[in-house]
Parts: sequence; C-alpha cells; structure tokens
Amino acid sequence: MNPKNSTYLFTSESVTEGHPDKVADLISDAIVDAYLEQDPYSRVACETLVAPNRVVLAGEITSTAEVNRDQVARDVVREIGYDRPGDGFEADTLILDDLIHEQAREIKDGVDTGGAGDQGLMFGFACDETPELMPLPIMLAHGLTRRLAEARKSDEIPWLRPDGKAQVTVRYEAGEPKEVAAVVVSCQHEKAVELDDVRKIVQEQVIESVIPGRQMANGMAVHINPCGTFVEGGPAADAGLTGRKIIVDTYGGAAPHGGGAFSGKDPTKVDRSAAYMARHVAKSLVAAALARRALVQIAYAIGVSDPVSVFVDALGTGTAPEEELASLIRKKFLLTPQSIISHLDLRRPIYSRTAAYGHFGRDEFEFTWEKAGNMSECWD
Repeated sequence: MNPKNSTYLFTSESVTEGHPDKVADLISDAIVDAYLEQDPYSRVACETLVAPNRVVLAGEITSTAEVNRDQVARDVVREIGYDRPGDGFEADTLILDDLIHEQAREIKDGVDTGGAGDQGLMFGFACDETPELMPLPIMLAHGLTRRLAEARKSDEIPWLRPDGKAQVTVRYEAGEPKEVAAVVVSCQHEKAVELDDVRKIVQEQVIESVIPGRQMANGMAVHINPCGTFVEGGPAADAGLTGRKIIVDTYGGAAPHGGGAFSGKDPTKVDRSAAYMARHVAKSLVAAALARRALVQIAYAIGVSDPVSVFVDALGTGTAPEEELASLIRKKFLLTPQSIISHLDLRRPIYSRTAAYGHFGRDEFEFTWEKAGNMSECWD
C-alpha cells in the first residue's frame, strides 16, 4: 500500500481453523510444541498434508523427546471440530501416514555452531492504522473468522461447521483507511439450514459484531456464501498443506513476504524466528514514532550466524533517513539466530497458538515479538 496514492481499495483475507490448510498448520505446530515441551532444543521441520480422512506427516525431527505424533494429530483434529463419524474427515477414524525422519547431518552441524538453519529473506511490517500496529484489512478479516469460530464453539450459531473464510476490502485516501467497502464471508454449515437464514444470521451476528457501523461505507457490498450453500468442506472436500496461507499468517498482502512458511518449524529456522524478529523491529520503530509505516527485511545464508543484509523502508513516513534507521536497528538488536531465540524466548511450546488467525497483531497471548522495544536509548 503506497501512502502517496490518492484513493484506492485494498483487500485482505483470513481463514478459520477448520480450513484445510489451517488444519495442516495446526497439526504441524502442535507437533513442534509437543517436542519443545519435552526438549527445548528439538529440531523440528514437520510438514502436514490433509485429505479426505487422511493425514500425512513428512519432514525431519531430531530430539530427545518421545512424542506420539499420531495422537497429537488426532487431538488437534478433534479440537478443531472434526469429530463426527461419517463426515469424511474425523479424528478417530482418519488414516495417518508418518514419514518423518531425522535432520540431515550437514544442516545440523551448521546450526549447532549458531548458524542459520537455511538461507532466506524475511520481512517484518508495522503501521499505525490500528492499535495493534497492523494493517486494518487483515485485522478485520481475522476478526470475522475468529467470530465464526467463537459462534460455532459456543453454540451461539450451532449449525456452523469448522471450515470458512473471510475477506475485507478497505478504501484508502492518501494512505489512510477511511471505510470498509466490501466484505465476503463464506462459512460451512449444516445441510438443513436455509441459505437465506445463513446469510441473515451471519450478517447480524458476525459481520455487524466485528465491523463497527462507523467503518462501514454507505452501500458497503456484502457477500455471504456467494456461491450458494457450503455443506461439504474441510479436508473431506479439499486437500490442505502446511504453509499455504503465508499471506493470511502475516500482513494480508500489505507488505512483501520472503516466501518461507512458519508453521511446523522450530525457532532455529530463520523462516520463522527472523520473521518474528523483523516484526518486532518494525513494530518498535513505529511505536517509537520513528516512522508511521516500517518495512524491515533481514536475510541470511545457511550456516552463517550474522545476517547478510538488513534493510528498512519507512515508505515515506520516517522521521530520519532509512540508512540511519538501519544503523539504529543494527545498534539496538542482535540479529544472529541464537540472539533472536534468546531475546524473544522462542524455545517455548507457544506455536499452536500462532497457527490460526495470524502470527502478528495479537495481544491475547504473550507473543514476545509483539512487545515493542525501547528505541530511545539508542537514538543519539
């Protein structure tokens, strides 16, 4: 999103925890947590595929922990809400294939000496559009999908099923969000419910409870299950893969993405830990009023501890030149993988909480990367 543009529309999406890709993310991160709980130094790279009544685990794990991965996966599926016989994807009857092996020795040796677990580039972003210092469209989209899950699990809307997604379009003027121009909600539901009832109740109990009336545009477009009924859903209807919702997981497309997924990876993988650190740095800059928008990139070479580059772009909103902000970042933050893990306390089993509804902009958990650092002491 370019603050210099006069007027434009920008859209972000979110998906519920019952979306096939999120089922896969949740299983992968639950396995990460299960290993870290017993052995904080576990090396985990767990990929999950879900399909009709089947879960496939693949990847590499090296750990002293003993984890029943089959049970972890089934518990996740049950907690999401896929627990009814005959639905085509059900915790107790699904078939699980476990193809996980140990981490390659060459990678292990490089990480053991403090190097990055892979090459790659990671982005962090923050802006002053919301109290969470996140873009407004993605925060509203997450609000809608979380509300769907809340209404389903509390039986407030008992005919909702786990799969669903939402999309929010915001109109900007001169880089500032002005109003919500369009909302799309697609929710899986019981077969017996009439489509008109689905649309009416979701409008009243989901959309209107999440999006304040003052933010709704006059004539805001609303599309609820625009394709019609949505009875067949989840992994019974479509395959899901770990790491296929990386834009949902981050900034809703408002900032670049380096391409690496988060879920299923322990913190030695800079795909995850350095992306969290980049968000921490970007949020610190905005919280300190050094910029209204901050984009931070950190890049690594496999087996090398120091980043090969650190880049900052204030997108025309900085109070100092970008090179000075980049110098400040280098001065304030240690950016080796081990320093990031220590600073953000990442060897904890916290990752299942990140797997749905975004890794950033959330205050209900103690996500250390969401706590802005004190920048003033380094600004001389």
